[in-house]
Amino acid sequence: MSSPLRLSCSVALLDIEGTVSPLAFVRDVMFPFAAERLDTFVERHWLDSAVVEIASQVARDTDNTELRTPAELVAACRALMARDAKATGLKALQGLIWDEGFRSGALRPPLFEDVPETLKLWRQLGVVLSIYSSGSIGAQIQFFQHAEAGDLTTLFTRHFDTTTGPKKVSASYFAIAKELGFATNQVAFFSDIVDELDAARQAGMITVLVERPGNPPVSANGHPALRDFREVVWDLPVR
Repeated sequence: MSSPLRLSCSVALLDIEGTVSPLAFVRDVMFPFAAERLDTFVERHWLDSAVVEIASQVARDTDNTELRTPAELVAACRALMARDAKATGLKALQGLIWDEGFRSGALRPPLFEDVPETLKLWRQLGVVLSIYSSGSIGAQIQFFQHAEAGDLTTLFTRHFDTTTGPKKVSASYFAIAKELGFATNQVAFFSDIVDELDAARQAGMITVLVERPGNPPVSANGHPALRDFREVVWDLPVR
């Protein structure tokens, strides 16, 4: 393990993919799971209020005036998936499909070995834990509820997704800090994506680049880096 990383703040804001869970599970298991079931799910739930709202959002995301049939919604979503777009409507639809997989036991998210016990320890120390991921809030909650390590949902104070704003835009991080009730300099954002960390740093957050097995090598661009959450030492301010 590397030298300790001392953090003097109150909040740990965590990415999921490549930060607490392997990239391979999200990209090689979850994404194909949703893609394979997209057509049948949309056909089966076309008149559900949640899917009606998703169709309206996907239309906005793709500059369509209206998506009038299940086939049109599926085609629009597949176009977004082909370019790996972090679009709110697509993420909401994927979240509904993943929800079925989580509830059935077909999807059991793995976490990196250090994550479960370290997050429990951080919570015991008084660190406020929150998640910010491009996946929908509903999918995030199901992800941690059905993790291989057990239900971890009680550890997290808040969840944030792209309805707050894009992850590579500094305004999103100002909004998150405001929602949490902390100054941005009291929030440490952990991610494997340097562009996201750059945006958080512009907002005044402390930033930590997470280098996990399976992540592509990146230039840290001045962000402190770690490979294991056990490297963090918290200097929590008195509130």
